[in-house]
Amino acid sequence: MGWAAVILTGGTAARLDGTDKAALAHAGRSLLEHALDAVAEADEVVVVGPEARTSRPVVFTRESPPGGGPLAGIAAGGAALAGDPELVVTLAVDMPHVTRETVARLLEAVGDHDAAWLVDASGRRQLVGAVRPWLIPVPGSAHGVPMRRLMQAGDATDVPAVGDEAMDVDTWRDVTRLRGGEG
Repeated sequence: MGWAAVILTGGTAARLDGTDKAALAHAGRSLLEHALDAVAEADEVVVVGPEARTSRPVVFTRESPPGGGPLAGIAAGGAALAGDPELVVTLAVDMPHVTRETVARLLEAVGDHDAAWLVDASGRRQLVGAVRPWLIPVPGSAHGVPMRRLMQAGDATDVPAVGDEAMDVDTWRDVTRLRGGEG
């Protein structure tokens, strides 16, 4: 099955004083490199956010206008895909415990569904999923639209997170917790 990935790195990080989340270090590597590892088997990868040095070839793009939220970012990323994938994995860069195994479970779970979303212990869908490309809105139509519009679109299934997969890095407390686990 051919699949592509859209990694979101362009958020405002307001609770982190505007810090570039993609550049934050965990286990000696940037969060962007952790995200790229998670989608290493993708046919192509689009990063929605500022350009950065990466260990593998990716396409960088931005939503227009900027600041439209994650759904606007996914729309911009989907539009930048060169191929015609069967599925698109969406991943927020601030989820460093999402791995290739996480992505494989999501891809497998889609099956005959339209999407599969990682859910935390409370059942809340996280900003990592595998979706049919036709679910992704066109750029310009998603600015300011809540992410739940995509998460509730079509016939979606939930994939329970294992361990810390659903942990994201939104605050300095989250950064401290993440770094404390590096041993």
